[in-house]
Amino acid sequence: MNLIVGANGQLGKELSKLLDERGEEYVSYDAHNMDITDRDKVFEVINEIKPAVIYDTAAYTAVDKAEEEGKEINWKVNVDGTKNLADAAKEVGATIVYISTDYIFDGTNEGEYLEDSTPNPKNEYGRAKLAGEQAIVASGANYYTIRTSWVFGEFGNNFVFTMQRLAKDYDTLTVVNDQLGRPTWTRTLAEFMVHLLDHNSDFGTYQLSNDNEATWFDFATEILKDTDVKVLPVTSAEFVQKAYRPKHSVMSLAKTKSTGFEIPTWQAALANFLASIESK
Repeated sequence: MNLIVGANGQLGKELSKLLDERGEEYVSYDAHNMDITDRDKVFEVINEIKPAVIYDTAAYTAVDKAEEEGKEINWKVNVDGTKNLADAAKEVGATIVYISTDYIFDGTNEGEYLEDSTPNPKNEYGRAKLAGEQAIVASGANYYTIRTSWVFGEFGNNFVFTMQRLAKDYDTLTVVNDQLGRPTWTRTLAEFMVHLLDHNSDFGTYQLSNDNEATWFDFATEILKDTDVKVLPVTSAEFVQKAYRPKHSVMSLAKTKSTGFEIPTWQAALANFLASIESK
């Protein structure tokens, strides 16, 4: 039996959908029936279920709020909650699959970040997710940590839906063009999570996004290419946000590809995603 934690989130719902398609048995918990910051509750649930795999898709992801009013809950969920799950996984012999972020890097690297590149998070969210990674390792549990970036998908709020919503109200949109990274479709991420287990891949840290690089301007332009909306590039200085954003957070996908997992380009992933939601 497998366990999905954070089942009502963007990735949790996508993973549930994938496991349903595969006919796999699993149980799922969200924040309402298991608060991962409650250590006693976490151990109670996991000792009762005794899952073989714990998919940890729970996270506090309000990056800007994490700088101030959300700083405490960011740490509680992304660090303390992660530690609770990892320690419980170790106790019952489960493998834990943890989702991390490109924000553990400072974005000053000109090349691609490798799994063993030196982290240097510059915002509170990145610091908490790195501490979460460290808690996973310290637990001694078997684990897969997957760093990802620029996530979009069918469930929940994300950049694709934001652009589509704004396009209904404005003829012209301005989007940042000096931050380079890689978009990630939740479907691709969920498939890779399952792939690691299916193929008994070596435990450790991996990086997964869709292939090819993009700026947010590139991403927005592709999202709205079939509309009459004009997308204009601007600099980060013209779009002030509370939390620091890495300027160049391109992570290497070589280790992930070495597992035999085929990674679609972000353009192909976006096209498939848009087609899937339009057909509903």
